[in-house]
Amino acid sequence: MKNTKTFKMVLTAFLATLGYVLNTFVSFPKMAPFQHFINVISAVLLGPWGALVCAFMTGSMRMILNGSTILAIVGAVFGAYLSGLLYRMFKKLIWAVIGEMIGTGIISAIVSVPIMQFIGKLPAVPFYFYIPFFLPASAIGATMGFVLLTALIKTKCLNSLHILPIADDKKSQSVLKSNTKEK
Repeated sequence: MKNTKTFKMVLTAFLATLGYVLNTFVSFPKMAPFQHFINVISAVLLGPWGALVCAFMTGSMRMILNGSTILAIVGAVFGAYLSGLLYRMFKKLIWAVIGEMIGTGIISAIVSVPIMQFIGKLPAVPFYFYIPFFLPASAIGATMGFVLLTALIKTKCLNSLHILPIADDKKSQSVLKSNTKEK
């Protein structure tokens, strides 16, 4: 890929749109696991800022087109960013999952309470009110993202993108490097 900035912008838009479509047509009561699925994938492929933009775009589409509350954005951006940050720091897929679960399941859940009390007129509830909703959704979605990325890395399907995720081990890193040098 000669122009990686353009490719990353297109990939961000594609993942955001895929997240919107999956969340719209495959729904669970009070859960959006496909948002977290996309968050983990975008965190690995695009980094923390790209994942944050992707999550914001998906949440915005859900709000504008489906009438979702501000939770569509607040419930996604912290997990996406933390997922990308931890993946970049530790270079292991499991850290992307942990970042998504902590960022969405705990941080977003806590931040959402005062926002919804102010904007959504939520009655007085404890600060942990949303954790039972956000944590299972983020765990399910992040695990699905982990499984897909693991399969894509093992089958070398990501090699053609030329924006390879950082491999989990030295053997995979050497295989990824040798495959990209051949082209």
